[in-house]
Amino acid sequence: MSSLIHESALVDVNSSIASNVSIGAYSIIGPDVEIGENTWIGPHVVINGPCKIGEDNKIFQFNSIGEAPQHAHYGGEKTYLEIGDRNLFREFCTINRGTVDGGSITRIGNDNLFMAYVHVAHDCKVGNNTIFANNASLAGHVIVEDHVIFGGFTGIHQFCKVGAHVMTGIATISFKDIPPFLLVSGNTAKPHGLNSRGLKKRGFSEDALKALRKAYKIVYKSGNTSNQAIDLLADLVKNYPDVKLFAKFIADSERGIIR
Repeated sequence: MSSLIHESALVDVNSSIASNVSIGAYSIIGPDVEIGENTWIGPHVVINGPCKIGEDNKIFQFNSIGEAPQHAHYGGEKTYLEIGDRNLFREFCTINRGTVDGGSITRIGNDNLFMAYVHVAHDCKVGNNTIFANNASLAGHVIVEDHVIFGGFTGIHQFCKVGAHVMTGIATISFKDIPPFLLVSGNTAKPHGLNSRGLKKRGFSEDALKALRKAYKIVYKSGNTSNQAIDLLADLVKNYPDVKLFAKFIADSERGIIR
């Protein structure tokens, strides 16, 4: 056993652990778990498989990673969890595997921060560069795109989709899809304009922000239905890729968007 693995840790012989992975005291690594280079696992962590974890991740104490889905009809089927690179999981996070009905896989991308007590349920898809503040929770089958920031105690209902660059306030609860670029808060979630500060920090030009503000006004401030708004966005869509993304998200929404 590697000197980086504490003598009290239990590592199943049917797991695949890179040679420079550090595993803390009393952690348990089950069968069918693969852990990539330079990943650090603290004490009292439980990781069950099938689960693949990439490189340079940090998993603090008391995390439960890759456990069976919290689903009433789960019957022990072989389902999966995939986690990318450079993710940080603080204390008491719970990340569940998928279900057969949901495509069998929960997937998390790269460079994400999960603060304490975050829950990611079965069949969720989380992109890159997101931040989940303390106690943020995703129900099953939720899709979260890149650069999303969830305020503490945010809750997203099952089958919802959250667009890129969204930021939610504390205790936001959403039962519908949240289009990209929005600043959102409340129970239930309401839009409060663009996430302008976040977009500026990520290099969005003033021209792009101006176009997005026009698009936001058409969707949320002019009394239009979603279908009417999409038609009215046609000219902006031609010239601004970000508005095209915004309009496409609304057009593709199956649950309907927050209002």
